[in-house]
Amino acid sequence: MQVRNVRSRSFRPALKTEVFIPSLLVLTVLVTMFVVMGEASTPSHIQYSTVLGYFLQDDPKTNDSSFDYTLVNFGLIDRSYTSDGHDADLNLTQWQRFEHEVDRLNREAERNVHYKLLYMGRHGEGLHNVAEAFYGTPAWNCYWSRQDGNGTVVWADAHLTELGVAQAEIASRFWAKEIAEQHIPTAQTYYTSPLTRCTDTANITFSGLKLPGRHPFVPTVKELLREAIGIHTCDRRSTKTYIHNRHPTYDFEYGFTEDDELWRADVRETDPALDTRMRELLDDVFSHDDSTFISFTSHSGAIGGILRVIGHRTFNLATGSVIPALVKAETVSGSAPLGNFTWAPQPTCGPNGP
Repeated sequence: MQVRNVRSRSFRPALKTEVFIPSLLVLTVLVTMFVVMGEASTPSHIQYSTVLGYFLQDDPKTNDSSFDYTLVNFGLIDRSYTSDGHDADLNLTQWQRFEHEVDRLNREAERNVHYKLLYMGRHGEGLHNVAEAFYGTPAWNCYWSRQDGNGTVVWADAHLTELGVAQAEIASRFWAKEIAEQHIPTAQTYYTSPLTRCTDTANITFSGLKLPGRHPFVPTVKELLREAIGIHTCDRRSTKTYIHNRHPTYDFEYGFTEDDELWRADVRETDPALDTRMRELLDDVFSHDDSTFISFTSHSGAIGGILRVIGHRTFNLATGSVIPALVKAETVSGSAPLGNFTWAPQPTCGPNGP
């Protein structure tokens, strides 16, 4: 089996069961921070913020529970930009003008500042989503999420449902429409979580699109993009061989292991620990990927963590939904904030719930 590896950092948690803070995970994140800081003569780190005023999703007045990205141009606000005065042809689409605005921001930015647009897509509905709705969240969290399935359905590394496939197809059709009508800047780099519901969603969404030849859909499978790790079997990934056989054109980040060495049956990442991992993800991408427009195919929890790290308002995504965010990254002096690496046990119960 020939598998391409893309050289970027990955992390490993320890399997020491007597503590709830995986020590190898802590060490790896700290090493990552030191490597990034070592590129400068003095300690420095990246501060992230959301650039407000470009998308409806960062407006506190926007209702996330009823928001449909396909009805509002991915949420891009119809407005003028400073860069409009430099356009010889003012008949450009909103997305073309926005692309020029992002170019202007980067062109006029200080050397320690750069801007990237993140297209963050949540996977389509998975079998685990249906199971949680069927059993109820309390029983799901304390019993059923720990099982591989119920004897009829298997939700370990959950696959997409028929609805989940349809949701990814909706996203694909909308992307095709935006490319044809809005000339939207498509991603220059694609990343996906290694969990099957994400690798499949990414493939359904992007593989059939008419993309620029210089930026084809060849995603990198990235460990850091996965959902909160531990206890829930739906978040335990399959082997590297399985992923490669299912999607042979996908790349893997350097160091991606054959087996899932992160998932543990006894403890689960807390939200602060997840946020620390999402910050490491952004540090890696913003430090080593020169692309301005980047696609993440991931999960509600992981995307929620990214939004917290970049200072975006809470915005809950339905399965199959997409949220863009314009991110400002500023390299500043000083050591990076201390991360939180706490993993915690969760209550157990019988199949009928607590």
